[in-house]
Amino acid sequence: MAAAKSRPKIPFWAMAGLSLMPIWAFMYVRALTEPPEVPEGPLGIGAAEFGSCAGCHGPGGEGSSAARQLSDGEVLLTFPNIEDQLRFVYFGSQEYQLAGVTEYGNPEREGGSHKTGSLGAMPGQGENANGSLTDADILAVVCHERYTISDADPTDEAFTEEFENWCSDESPVFEALEGGDATFADLHDAGIVDAEGNPIEMIPIGEEPVAGSPPDGP
Repeated sequence: MAAAKSRPKIPFWAMAGLSLMPIWAFMYVRALTEPPEVPEGPLGIGAAEFGSCAGCHGPGGEGSSAARQLSDGEVLLTFPNIEDQLRFVYFGSQEYQLAGVTEYGNPEREGGSHKTGSLGAMPGQGENANGSLTDADILAVVCHERYTISDADPTDEAFTEEFENWCSDESPVFEALEGGDATFADLHDAGIVDAEGNPIEMIPIGEEPVAGSPPDGP
């Protein structure tokens, strides 16, 4: 008993310091951890926004009983023209049905065109179609679907011009939409030019659903 009483005791202030060591260690490790990168450009933003689409289309665009497959080139077969895909994503299948548009995308699609509402109802994503995405967000999602999920090759001559104008980090179309200089409704008349200063020709997206265009445009 006497030995126990004579044994040096840990000072109170030291006990307080020891109790704080786990917190200090956590804060130290956290300080050394780099913050997550904020996605930039159409493809980065599109990958983040696609999370809300994955519930129906699948995380890899594999499709489901309620939504079309987007992977393995499927979305490119349906929408050879990016403008038709942007319009469809903006308004959704219900608005197409209300407008009397019976098929969407490429009318000459290999395997047959897609009939509106034939695989469940896709809600409109645009702000004027009861959706929550801006026009720039929708372009980003569509770029992700085309170039990441459906494997369009930006170096392929068939996609190089589209990628540079619509989906690259320097996309003039994305910059115009994100900066508020244009909307889908007036995009084709906005005078947007490519990297060489040439006007970008595009199919009007418009303010309402319309039938899609064949691969070579209207």
